[in-house]
Formats: sequence, structure tokens, C-alpha cells
Amino acid sequence: MTTSPGAKRRHLASSPFKPDPEPVIEEFTVGDRVSHDSYGLGRVTAVHASGVTVDFGDQTLHIRSPFTGMSPL
Repeated sequence: MTTSPGAKRRHLASSPFKPDPEPVIEEFTVGDRVSHDSYGLGRVTAVHASGVTVDFGDQTLHIRSPFTGMSPL
């Protein structure tokens, strides 16, 4: 039996194992300073429904939600 990679695993209420916690999605505003694992320090220049635009100094990138690898400073 195979499952699709995007399928979420179901857990029985009586299971002794806890399900994976839901990821916390950060909310950013224009002007926030951020740190990204790959691109370093940057500043949020725009907020969109699909993500944020961040100026990292030498490049400006659109980072999509859920912002893995990026944290506020």
C-alpha cells in the first residue's frame, strides 16, 4: 500500500503516539528584520498573500509561506 507524498497521516485518538504538531507560520510586516538560513540577514519590503519580499542587500527575493528557514530578529 502506498500513500501520496502530500497525504497527511491520520492518528487514532487511542494511539499512544502523538501526531506531528501543526507548523507555526510566522506573520511578518514591512520593515521587519529577518534571518534566512541560505541568504542571511534581510529586511521585509512587501507582504503578499503567498509570501513576503525580502531585501537581502545584494538581492531581493520572494519567500513563499510557510517561511521555512527564515526567522524574525
